Amino acid sequence: MAQIKISINNASSVLTDDQVRAVVPALQTQVRRDFLPPWGVDADLDFVPKGQQPPAGHWWLVVADDSDQAGALGYHDMTPDGLPQGNVFAGTDLQFGTQWTVTASHELLEMLGDPAINLTALTMTPFDVNQPAVGRLYAYEVCDACEADQDGYAIDGVLVSNFVYPPWFESFRQTGSTQFDHQLRLTDPFQLLPGGYISVYDMTSGTGWQQISRPLPQPAALAATQRAPVGSRRERRRTPRNQWVRSAADAGRR
Repeated sequence: MAQIKISINNASSVLTDDQVRAVVPALQTQVRRDFLPPWGVDADLDFVPKGQQPPAGHWWLVVADDSDQAGALGYHDMTPDGLPQGNVFAGTDLQFGTQWTVTASHELLEMLGDPAINLTALTMTPFDVNQPAVGRLYAYEVCDACEADQDGYAIDGVLVSNFVYPPWFESFRQTGSTQFDHQLRLTDPFQLLPGGYISVYDMTSGTGWQQISRPLPQPAALAATQRAPVGSRRERRRTPRNQWVRSAADAGRR
């Protein structure tokens, strides 16, 4: 039994409880079978139907329609207990022909990899005594670099997201020297697959968090070119934590 408990909450009008409930076993398998060995993080998942309240002390993964629902997801930054919360915009996925199950897997694994959305990996240019060192912070997001549906894989018929392994964040690694992602598509640290992106903070430019991406061929490119949805991890990383607000106690409340 894992110490972390996560409730998968259906707050969507485009997916039935049965549709969301059916995906939970595949997500549980991915966490325990695939994510735990390289990352050392486990969780027990359960399902919460529409309008019902998750148990106290659980983290949340809320399956909603889109980030523009009456502004609701703009303040769904953490659970009523102040614990991590992930948001899945199933309506947006259906609109653009992407798989909501991949998004759910993506958000779940990233919540486990960086619960407070505050971890980074630092890379530096070669030291030059005549010039100041130039550093760049990479957001510790474990699925962004390889998030496209085409790089996902199936668990019992449910498509889930590919994800990177810890060496992807280690700049000293040589090309092909180790496994950088679960699907063996990446060969270098900080490499992006088509459709992938990552948030970076250039410590010398003063421009704040920026996104670098490797778009898919048009018109399929979506996530790497869109502005960060309100309520997403990318949007919250840019928002000071003292501006985060707790969700309502009812997981299905808009």
